[in-house]
Amino acid sequence: MIDSTAHLVTDVDTLQARVGGEPHPAILKKIGASLDEKAIAFIAQSPFVMLATCDADGFPEVSPKGDEPGFVWVENETTLWLPDRTGNKLIMGLKNVLSNPRAALLFVIPGTEETLRVSGKVTVHDHPEVLERFASVGRPAHLAIRMSVDKCFFHCAKAFKRSSLWQAETWPKPFRVSFGEILAAKMGGDAAMQRDIDALVDQDYRENL
Repeated sequence: MIDSTAHLVTDVDTLQARVGGEPHPAILKKIGASLDEKAIAFIAQSPFVMLATCDADGFPEVSPKGDEPGFVWVENETTLWLPDRTGNKLIMGLKNVLSNPRAALLFVIPGTEETLRVSGKVTVHDHPEVLERFASVGRPAHLAIRMSVDKCFFHCAKAFKRSSLWQAETWPKPFRVSFGEILAAKMGGDAAMQRDIDALVDQDYRENL
């Protein structure tokens, strides 16, 4: 077992040295305090974003959000909104927002190796007009998240190039996640319970997106 107490990096100077020194001044210029035209265009094409939040004690959660491209509404260069739709009701991220309003978003476009990072202060709303604006399959969103943007910048493509994420020929077979198997084992159930749970999950996917 590796000794986790050895070779700790505990100060910024050492940390910066280990990554090769300070960033080039030009790199710092890509970080903005608002959404420019390129960022707004990227958001308009993105069908998937990850929302990172922390609770009052600093424990993090990351929640995926997906919908039709452009499902995130850019109200203006410093304000954006995203819908919260039917889920598992754990609402960990939403609870975090109530106690710690700082959050970050990572926008992804399939086939594009660069990503967009946006962070700022978020609040949760149930304004009827906003929820109706986010209506999908005949149903309004049940909540909306509003972000007041503090920071915005594009992240380079190295992670996607290293992972070959968009190269279909490198993909493994789909990893099968059976909630029936997971829950039945924890609840002392049998194969019949596993099948019933998986059937309910499949039905939920068909009817409650």
